[in-house]
Amino acid sequence: MTTFRQRALVPVLVLVALMVSLVSSLGAPLVPTLAREHGVALHDAQWSLTLALLVGAVATPLLGRLGDGPRRRAVVLATLTAVLVGSLLAALPLGFAALLVGRGLQGLGLGLVPLTLAVAREAVPGEAGRRAVALLSVTSVAGIGLGYLVTGLLAQVAGTPGAFWFGAGLSGLALALAALVLPPSRQPARPVDLLGAVLLGAGVGGLLVALADAETWGWASARLLGLSAASVVLLAAWVRHQLRTASPLVDLRQLRARAVLAADATALLAGVGTYLLMSLVIRLVQTPVSTGYGLGASVALAGVVLLPMSLGSVAVSRVVPVLARRVPLTALLPVGCAVMAAALALLLVARSELWQLLVVMGLTGVGLGVAVSVMPVVVLRAVPPSETGSATAFNQVLRTVGYATGSALSGTVLQAHTPTGAAATGFPTAAGYDAAVLVGLVVCAAAVVVSAVLPGRVREDAGVPEPRDADTDAPGARVLVGR
Repeated sequence: MTTFRQRALVPVLVLVALMVSLVSSLGAPLVPTLAREHGVALHDAQWSLTLALLVGAVATPLLGRLGDGPRRRAVVLATLTAVLVGSLLAALPLGFAALLVGRGLQGLGLGLVPLTLAVAREAVPGEAGRRAVALLSVTSVAGIGLGYLVTGLLAQVAGTPGAFWFGAGLSGLALALAALVLPPSRQPARPVDLLGAVLLGAGVGGLLVALADAETWGWASARLLGLSAASVVLLAAWVRHQLRTASPLVDLRQLRARAVLAADATALLAGVGTYLLMSLVIRLVQTPVSTGYGLGASVALAGVVLLPMSLGSVAVSRVVPVLARRVPLTALLPVGCAVMAAALALLLVARSELWQLLVVMGLTGVGLGVAVSVMPVVVLRAVPPSETGSATAFNQVLRTVGYATGSALSGTVLQAHTPTGAAATGFPTAAGYDAAVLVGLVVCAAAVVVSAVLPGRVREDAGVPEPRDADTDAPGARVLVGR
């Protein structure tokens, strides 16, 4: 006979996954509104999105290691508590600095989805467990798209604090229910590479700060060059540490396989292109009509514009497993990147009407859905079964780093094209959007080349998992997780 805790476990895990999707999406449509309300520049307000993604990139492998054993329940509850505290900091009128701290704490939640999948796989047996994993996957995809819409509507009705108070209420409910039903893990504990997490966070964070503030500091300034050099040194030290330690945060030795290297490089480049494009569209929609190019729409409509990205990726993710049985995966990967490049090309010439932006985001979702569905399968076919978990986790980390980089890069390019002095309006010129889109096109073109040239031959005996064996960790992206 099943107990209440057993019956409630899957619904609570679904609530946690939904909460993570909603809370992580709170920053995206709100960037222009936060800039106005806090009296900061748009490129500074962009950190409300970039910081959450940066923290998520570091937190995902670290939480995975911390929760990979008997500490899983404690790690999930502690992370939910941090997300709740972050939501409260973002909601309260404590200033922009407190909001950024809150968004960083909210970013920790991005590491919870893999842990919910691990709980479902261990605690829910047989076919019911597979259905639970599939449900969590769909929830993650739908939650991102729903989050954009809910964020916009709440901000329109109750202001930006209302959106963050909603996140606080949802995360508090998830914490209370998780404390009631989460079972302890039966898996043995594994060492945690805290030094690796610190080196990775400091190195990536330093480069993102340098990228975001390059225009303000000056591209040849001593501060910029010093921070960039220090960040590169830290990342080099991280690589050396990962190759020498017995229990690395991520196993970099897997990059020796060309297919793994191709999938990981594509994940990074596609992530940059995705969030660069998304950030541009969010700002473009809310830019006043008086600039000559903006649509002057509300934050609620900005959330609606992003919805086709999730819908397109959900739809195509159901088709990819069928296509993969008929078309080589190494052919599908560059196709997905090419579709994303096509979306950027369309944004370059067609962005004066709302329907054009809807088409752009729909194309983005299709390309992202194809690329991110195929990348993990390429990895799974290139590594032994015992290494699939580590390999797919690193692929996820690089995607998230790409998202954070794309977010920061969009702010930097637009800031470089924002007039100052007597001509200052606070908004970039239309040429700034052209320049940013061209940067995105170069990045996506590089992704096409890398994904087409690097993979080489991959094993064909690993099989292509059906849609029920997938999980999601990015906007509209279906991602396979190694078992």
